[in-house]
Amino acid sequence: MSSFDKAIEPARKAVLAVIRGSVKDALHGTWLGHPLHPVLVQIPVGSWASAGLLDAIPPLRPAATVLIGTGVAVSVPAAMAGAADWSEQEIGVRRLGALHAVSNVAALGLYVGSLVARARGRDTLGRVLSYSGLGIATGSAAIGGHMSYAQSSGASHAATAARALTSDWIDLGPLDDLPEGRPALRTGSGSGVAAPLAAVRRGARVDVFVGGCSHLAGPLYEGSVEEVRGHTCLVCPWHDSAFDLENGEPRRGPAANPQEKLEVRMEAGRVMARLPSRHQ
Repeated sequence: MSSFDKAIEPARKAVLAVIRGSVKDALHGTWLGHPLHPVLVQIPVGSWASAGLLDAIPPLRPAATVLIGTGVAVSVPAAMAGAADWSEQEIGVRRLGALHAVSNVAALGLYVGSLVARARGRDTLGRVLSYSGLGIATGSAAIGGHMSYAQSSGASHAATAARALTSDWIDLGPLDDLPEGRPALRTGSGSGVAAPLAAVRRGARVDVFVGGCSHLAGPLYEGSVEEVRGHTCLVCPWHDSAFDLENGEPRRGPAANPQEKLEVRMEAGRVMARLPSRHQ
């Protein structure tokens, strides 16, 4: 619903203003090779689900309290990583992500209330609050799953695009036709359609990538070549993600997944490229 956008946009701008630079890249999971948020959320979800089981067994309830406190503590960095990712997603994901975030905050509040009640000796109230929190957190996790799988939030759009390419060598034309030091659009055949590729020439060397950025399929062939943290990178024009020309690894977020790079060879002055063997 577009009516949510009036509340969502100020929140998104606030996240972008607060989470910046290397901290933002760390939260995106650029260093990890895939998004960090799904890894971190395993701890609060697992802790709270386990606490629900232990709360059902009276002698084990003190251990349930420890697990609830663990989940509350780790939910903070998990939420920060989720907020960093959410702030640079497309509008449909941001709308559903706002519901996901509000639900998680509600669940967290119930669990904090449960810890307070238990500390004051009101164990029955503590269990009621924690089970209520578990119900909301479970529903929120289902929303997160929909964002991940149905809306491809955090998935590599480049890996998906690579599956459309043929596994044969693709003729990208004469080397001399490629501009020096900036990306150029070339196409590869596959699945009955022309798939865009981004080719970067540096002297006699050519690096070829799937044309859609792994983050949100931005047109890398319209991007630029820049030095980023000591690496020569192909930079996406949409969200400024930077991919190392040597291997496609992300050197700057929001992209966390590597960019799919093709194998290249020269044949009679023409550039030939194909998918690496892992796709064949």
